[in-house]
Amino acid sequence: MSEQIVTVDIGGTHARFAIAEVEGGRVLSLGEETTLHTKDHASFQTAWQDFERQQGGALPRAVAIAIAGPTRGEIIRFTNNPWIIRPALVGEKLNVDRYVLVNDFEAVGHAVAQADASYFERLAGPDEPLPATGTITIIGPGTGLGVAHVWRDGHQYRVQATEGGHIDFAPLDSIEDAILARLRKRHRRVSVERIVSGPAIVDIYETLAALEGRAVTPLDDKEIWSRAMDREDSLAAAAVDRFCLSLGSVAGDLALAQGASGVVVAGGLGLRIRDSLVRSGFPERFIEKGRFEGFMSALPVKLITHPQPGLFGAAAAFARQHA
Repeated sequence: MSEQIVTVDIGGTHARFAIAEVEGGRVLSLGEETTLHTKDHASFQTAWQDFERQQGGALPRAVAIAIAGPTRGEIIRFTNNPWIIRPALVGEKLNVDRYVLVNDFEAVGHAVAQADASYFERLAGPDEPLPATGTITIIGPGTGLGVAHVWRDGHQYRVQATEGGHIDFAPLDSIEDAILARLRKRHRRVSVERIVSGPAIVDIYETLAALEGRAVTPLDDKEIWSRAMDREDSLAAAAVDRFCLSLGSVAGDLALAQGASGVVVAGGLGLRIRDSLVRSGFPERFIEKGRFEGFMSALPVKLITHPQPGLFGAAAAFARQHA
């Protein structure tokens, strides 16, 4: 028998809520999303009560919560908002009988495993569905670099969140050498997250400016991304192309390390640069792995286009745990 649950995706700036219907370990439907600003609420509990008022009545007595950060420990804290969650008190505070807490990128893994094939768009490799068996590598550039993988055997699946965004960066040409040299002045060790996350575009942009001898006004990452997407600034556009090249290399490295049979790029930033990913050289960089080029070229590489993979994936995690 199906049941309704509340599904929540909490980040630094926004908390997103929806009602989902689940049955037999899967998500049957996901209702309309409600987005609340975390700064407008003193706590998760008051945001929950706001959502409850907007729904016009009592909420389902079960909740799935995706959190942008670690979910272990007696107290869960957020990087960019002052909320805290005590898992042991979730039932009491929210008036629910059952709950699931998952890392936000673990939720994305569940979304990849359960979303319909229509939510996946080809980026590289053969134009075919993701394989029903084997490992799917998931990489998601955002504020940081999320990395996970899904293993499936044709019937069941397992999601494994990882810290793959913190592996070492390996430059492949003189421009990436220059980006690395710039970052090494501030960081003893440079991880791939320093190159292929949203904020990383600043160092890429300023490195390209230095290589061309340009004097540029300091810009934050949001402005550089905006200028590039609006085609207002050729240097910003070049920085995005370089970002996509590096992302292709990192995605390919992770696919090799995880023995992947397919790869998915996730996250709002991936959706925003979907056109740049295809035309920038991302596919070529993904494949360029020396003796393994033939192997890499046979892997389907997709972009997940589901509008709310965090909400959908949290609901899927709950459905699996309580099937």
